[in-house]
Amino acid sequence: MASKILVIDDSPEIHKLVQIRLGKEAVVIHSAFDGVTGLAAARQLRPDLILLDVEMPDRDGFAVCVDLKSDPATMDTPIIFLTGSASTEDKIRGLELGASDYVTKPFDPGELRARVRASLRSRYLVELLSKKAMIDGLTGLWNRTYLDLHLHMELSAARRSGHPLSCVMADVDHFKSINDTCGHGFGDDVLREVASAFTQCCRAEDIACRYGGEEFTVLLPNTPVEGAADLAERMREAVAKRTFICREKLISVTCSFGVASLRGPLPPSLLELADEALYRAKHGGRNRVEVCQELSSVTAP
Repeated sequence: MASKILVIDDSPEIHKLVQIRLGKEAVVIHSAFDGVTGLAAARQLRPDLILLDVEMPDRDGFAVCVDLKSDPATMDTPIIFLTGSASTEDKIRGLELGASDYVTKPFDPGELRARVRASLRSRYLVELLSKKAMIDGLTGLWNRTYLDLHLHMELSAARRSGHPLSCVMADVDHFKSINDTCGHGFGDDVLREVASAFTQCCRAEDIACRYGGEEFTVLLPNTPVEGAADLAERMREAVAKRTFICREKLISVTCSFGVASLRGPLPPSLLELADEALYRAKHGGRNRVEVCQELSSVTAP
């Protein structure tokens, strides 16, 4: 996939030159010709790299860099300053403001390509490490940290759009008994198989997470309660159909599910509503799906 590069420079000639110099790279180049437009473009495009001119009228590159590094949406985007100055003081200032590199105009074609490649490579490695930090090591699903982050994002999106947002919470029935009878290694295998069954039932846009222990959570953007309940039922059946053998004996593994869906005004906690429905499922006989359709108005996730 091509990386997105945003060039913020008041000189049309520089934009043309960058296009030529990076023409054979796996990148898509976007242009902005002043600081204000550049900031707006950076927030909208979420580029993988920004090439930022230092000497611009009205708002210079240093001020733009400060704004970019102060905005959560762009603070992690690497910045390479483009400057006609070879001043050591300017370079130090830019690096202290958060830029990752400098290229001096008129830039050497090979140097520009090398510095762009290095910045994009560093960006990729940082994102890879960040992603790994949010993956549950046992099941391969997203972990609680990822869930907490995206729950806020999805709730904000639901508030803006008015589209429904649903949540499914699941719990492996009698999991302690499974661990006590067959051992924790077998219990880990059960959790991996349950996670696999859930993943096969979910869409690409669904966010399946291991909530903790034997509990799982799936966030379902743009999904009404009926769709969430249908998914929970498919997940329940998928787990119940799996074969688990412990010490040459067939072990029955089932899950209970709680479903909550939001539309319009949002309740205090989507997870709390789903958890309440899960509680009813556990105390209603297990291996079942319970739906909470309560709607109330509140702001926090």
